[in-house]
Amino acid sequence: MHTLYGIENCDTVRKARRWLEERELPFRFHDLRRDGVTPALLQTWADESGWEALLNRRSATWRGLAREQRESLDGTAALALMLAHPTLIRRPILEREGEILIGFDAQRWCEALA
Repeated sequence: MHTLYGIENCDTVRKARRWLEERELPFRFHDLRRDGVTPALLQTWADESGWEALLNRRSATWRGLAREQRESLDGTAALALMLAHPTLIRRPILEREGEILIGFDAQRWCEALA
């Protein structure tokens, strides 16, 4: 079974959920805001894809950070911010069999899940 990580009211997450449902692919939804994310899981994702790929620089939370916080990021600081503010995690994240897909792209998901 796949796990879809995201935020309930995110339009892109809704598209991803609908896409999975239309293809009758079983998944469990994990709301990052409500259910949180563990440091270990976030580190695993960062190890696999890099913290830069995980960081949502388009979010209102990102824009609300102090300029110094945005400009002086390294991996450790970025992960700490994502733990404190789960809306800074790019979404959705689809986890399956030890691999992850970050962000929703129907073509890429078709290829990966074929």
